[in-house]
Amino acid sequence: MAPRKNHPKKSKNALLLKTTTLAVVAALVQGCVQAPRQQEAPSEATVAAHVATATRAAGTDLTPLLTLCKPAAATRPAQAEVDKGVAALIAKPAPPPGQAFDNLYFVGADWVSAWAIKTSDGIILIDALNTQAEAAALIEGGMRKLGLDPAQIKYVVVTHGHGDHYGGAPYLAAKYRARVVMSDIDWTMTETRLEFATPIWGAPPKRDVSVKDGYRLTLGDTTLTLYVTPGHTMGTISPVFDVVAGGQKHRAMLWGGTSFNFGKDLPRLDSYIGSTQRMGKVAQAERIDVLLSNHSGVDSSQARLAALRQQPPGAAANPFVIGTPAVERAMNVMGECAQAQRDRFAMQ
Repeated sequence: MAPRKNHPKKSKNALLLKTTTLAVVAALVQGCVQAPRQQEAPSEATVAAHVATATRAAGTDLTPLLTLCKPAAATRPAQAEVDKGVAALIAKPAPPPGQAFDNLYFVGADWVSAWAIKTSDGIILIDALNTQAEAAALIEGGMRKLGLDPAQIKYVVVTHGHGDHYGGAPYLAAKYRARVVMSDIDWTMTETRLEFATPIWGAPPKRDVSVKDGYRLTLGDTTLTLYVTPGHTMGTISPVFDVVAGGQKHRAMLWGGTSFNFGKDLPRLDSYIGSTQRMGKVAQAERIDVLLSNHSGVDSSQARLAALRQQPPGAAANPFVIGTPAVERAMNVMGECAQAQRDRFAMQ
């Protein structure tokens, strides 16, 4: 019998297979030895850590968001307290209306905002303030001061089912035949059991356009992507859309619901945390560089509008454009504050 010849190619393949197998086995052994880290039990230390992370993320430009890190009440306010608080907030003098971008206008009150988006085929209004009186004085009146025609309102997008955002919607819908848009979840909430009710707001609007997550609302040359971001309510909508400053396009997100006013509800806080994490990724993917809110205390809109009024004509900088990293940081701040609050409740 002739002697067997060596086959270098086969020997190399065998050696490679053996080496790869050993590496896989080693990795499996290491994975078994190193058990996955368990989430740390809620404590004063974890609360402090989340607050510290939020504070670092806020830097010096996002400090208004840190109000979320303050302890929230474990129970919802009594009806008399709601009535008194809403009346006091409505009584505050309203700021002047203002133009934030070529196609975006502020027509809100002191503590709650309404935004008008001008399109090639009419106006999309985001939120409708507390009452018919506010809608008439601030939305209609503000639009006229800014050169807009309220009769061009085609849609009213209600970011969530609380009366400070839907209060003026029935009036605008009846007067201008505007379609009222809200998430299916919050339509159901307003039709069954309102989270907050006060005679000041009146009845919510009748169900009209009911949307789910990712719905694209188009009017003329403008499209809003309506993300459902549960937390503040379980059907809160956060619209994402384009704004234009001096011919330059920017991507904006309006965070639809901010505060933790729903009492001790850990699953709801988990939903809020998930929403901030998700929208942080959306901000990165879509290069969102403008963050708005439906409350001026959250997005510093009054200070930014005042700064715009002081700018000379043709100025390049727009104070509403904060950059995508800052929008991502804002999502992180809100998420970390929500985690701090969840841990506080979990210890009670």
